[in-house]
Amino acid sequence: MKKKTSCLILSMIAFLFCFNGNVYSQTKSKENMKTVIGVGSKVPSFSLKDQFGKTFDLDAVLGEKNLVIYFYPKDDTPGCTKEACAFRDQFEVFADKNTMIIGISGQSVESHLEFANKYKLNFTLLSDEGNSVRKLFGVPSSALGVIPGRVTYVVNKKGMVVFTFDSLTKAEQHVEEALRIIKTLD
Repeated sequence: MKKKTSCLILSMIAFLFCFNGNVYSQTKSKENMKTVIGVGSKVPSFSLKDQFGKTFDLDAVLGEKNLVIYFYPKDDTPGCTKEACAFRDQFEVFADKNTMIIGISGQSVESHLEFANKYKLNFTLLSDEGNSVRKLFGVPSSALGVIPGRVTYVVNKKGMVVFTFDSLTKAEQHVEEALRIIKTLD
């Protein structure tokens, strides 16, 4: 009986990790009635500290650039490092399309600076220590709510979300998908 129960629990956890590639529209989830920002939504305003301790205000860049805003679980973990380095490696391609890359996670400014320096990251990392912006966007958690979710939002110059990609396990695909969409924007 223990073997069957363990197998069932492991299967459920595996299912949660493999349930990927969701695209969201702005809706209220029935469980907690929170807003989920998705395709067609106006990106919400927010201000957070970047890796240098300076306040980044989203409203200051809206209207000037396309944006790739990606939420990731934690600095310097294998998947998050792959994702960040893939964004770093494609930075010039995004810049040529007048696009700013913004990574957001719950670690401190100091953690972000260390992460950026270690991997020579050339884009903005924002510290959302209270997860207020993650909650504002309605980014879902993965694995029974234990691991913060990994979701990428592509926002056009008008401040509208034109694409989202949600996958905890396909970290590098976030960059590929964002780049594919950015190439279609003015």
